[in-house]
Amino acid sequence: MDLNQLALLRELAERGSVTEVAYALGKTPSAVSQQLRTLQRQMGTALVERVGRGVRLTDAGYALAESSVRVATAMAEAEATWSAFQGGASGTVRLAVFYSAAELLVPGLLTRMRAHPGITLEISDRDVSQDDFAALTSDFDIVVAHRSDDVLPPDRERLTVVPLLREPLDVALPIGHPLASHQKVSPADVIHEDWIGVPVDFPLDRVLQAMSAQVGAPARVVHRTTHLPLTEKLVAAGHGVALLPRNTSLERAPGRYVLLPLTDLRAGRRIEVLMSPDRAARRAVGLVLDELVAEAAISG
Repeated sequence: MDLNQLALLRELAERGSVTEVAYALGKTPSAVSQQLRTLQRQMGTALVERVGRGVRLTDAGYALAESSVRVATAMAEAEATWSAFQGGASGTVRLAVFYSAAELLVPGLLTRMRAHPGITLEISDRDVSQDDFAALTSDFDIVVAHRSDDVLPPDRERLTVVPLLREPLDVALPIGHPLASHQKVSPADVIHEDWIGVPVDFPLDRVLQAMSAQVGAPARVVHRTTHLPLTEKLVAAGHGVALLPRNTSLERAPGRYVLLPLTDLRAGRRIEVLMSPDRAARRAVGLVLDELVAEAAISG
């Protein structure tokens, strides 16, 4: 069996269509289909089957796709061992990170990476629903994701997951708000305010939903954005209140808005790394991960 052909099965299992596989690998759909047919002939059994206008893996195809992950991981581990034996690491590591985590972690990470001149770090902004971060591991070596406390998104069983930090969520109020002088607020104190929120099913939105459920009243969301500096400006200008991550937003609060802890509800988000096992085994990826964990330790 050819390793590249096995990798095609894995790509098809993760991406779901020949067209998506071809786009990801820089091939034509016909070339991908031809390689799949060749592998089927070699194996002597059906690995894909027609479904409507597309294809999907058979049980045999899924079994081989899972094996390809183990093979790729073993190869990456061997390469990492050899790289360590030679005393260095090189290569490109692709990192996906959502906006507010990038603000918190990336400047320090880039400073730390100066100690590894052989590694090229490519960083891309990716902010998606917490259930969709796992899919990004098909395209990136390291995915920095976030999720609500005590909520485990799907499709994580096949991944390597490394916790980075837990960031408390505070309620942001305009300076002149009647509650701004308080030391803390409860969901009942603030649920009836106008809210600057995030897209539905993002971690901060799930906390807001939990607040609504506790009080028994819906939250009135007047604007949704993933851009925290915009949220902070809207709060500061008196257009609503918001849930904001404490570590990220605290330094911009003085003189603009106040951040108050939320009582009677566990409010926080978990920031963690997601990786496919074979990518996690690469030495260059491991070194970037080590520096990312170190930076998170002083940022939490």
